[in-house]
Amino acid sequence: MLLAALVDAGAPLEAIRAAVTDTGLTGWDLAVSRVVTHGLASSRAVVSVTDDATSRRAGELIAMAGRIRDRAVADTAAAALRAIAEVEGHLHGEDPDEVHLHELGGHDTLVDIVGVAAALRALDVRTVHCEPLPLGSGTVRTAHGVLPCPAPATAALLRGALVTGTPLVGETVTPTAAALLRALSADYSPPPPMRLSATGYGAGTRTLPDRPNVAVVRLGELETADVRDLVVLETNLDDVTGELLGYVVGHLLDSGALDSWVTPAVMKKGRPAHVLHALAAPETADELERLILAETGTLGVRRTTVRRTAADRSTDIVQVHGMPVRRKHGPHHGKPEYDDAVAVARQTGLPLRVVLAVAAEKPEES
Repeated sequence: MLLAALVDAGAPLEAIRAAVTDTGLTGWDLAVSRVVTHGLASSRAVVSVTDDATSRRAGELIAMAGRIRDRAVADTAAAALRAIAEVEGHLHGEDPDEVHLHELGGHDTLVDIVGVAAALRALDVRTVHCEPLPLGSGTVRTAHGVLPCPAPATAALLRGALVTGTPLVGETVTPTAAALLRALSADYSPPPPMRLSATGYGAGTRTLPDRPNVAVVRLGELETADVRDLVVLETNLDDVTGELLGYVVGHLLDSGALDSWVTPAVMKKGRPAHVLHALAAPETADELERLILAETGTLGVRRTTVRRTAADRSTDIVQVHGMPVRRKHGPHHGKPEYDDAVAVARQTGLPLRVVLAVAAEKPEES
């Protein structure tokens, strides 16, 4: 289903078939057709087999993946197969390379895993984000008998993944999918802002009573923004003068704070006060915290981790009355640098608002 969804989103079948061929696997064919399930048009991938080998040693599959010429595809496929081997070996008390994969040892497993790795490579996918995985209930029949859903191998492969319950009975996450998500280091947090470029729907063969049985993939290009975790330091102050507060804000900025500001507050017993804030990179937070403690005499500093998205920006320079004024441009807005505009206003005697307006409206200079 995942392979079909990637093809539906634009992955070329030729690249997928070529990667599988590199493994030396014979007696197979991969076809993708269009189907409609519950009114939703989707792609369905079908592996046709003329070779009757249904189980192989895990080490054999890993070695076959290692033959793939594109090393990125080979590494992803081998990592997923290795994850399956280690889980199955642990469950059955066998060496991972020697463990026999029954349902997972046939052509489907190799075609699916190599195919997904090749599709992601062809689509130039760099990171994978995954919604919470729905876990079904009931049982599944395997070569080892009837087992609970999710099967033990799947449950082991999903360790660390974000999951959620579902009323669906039966297998809703396969061990192959779980192994791929582990090999891809899938992130289960919401994806960062991106420009959506394609959506693919991959249909399964099982018919569900109330919904399409599809896996959905969404491809997007990240907005050129810096997304990172930062630290906010803050403390309440009711015995510090305005002059000192202004000095500390400037000192914090000069000492590496990404931003610093003051907000008014009312503390216990109705005392007017201020909250001093500083935005810092994690590596500078300790030093800035010591600065706040020393300069303000406060008895405590709070620390909060926040995620900041900094949009891409560029700078150009325009001349206003013969003096340079830098302008900072973001994806949606631009503005002149305040200090440069102030220098022009003081030198020329023009109102600052006029200098800012002229600088903002000037065309970019070559």
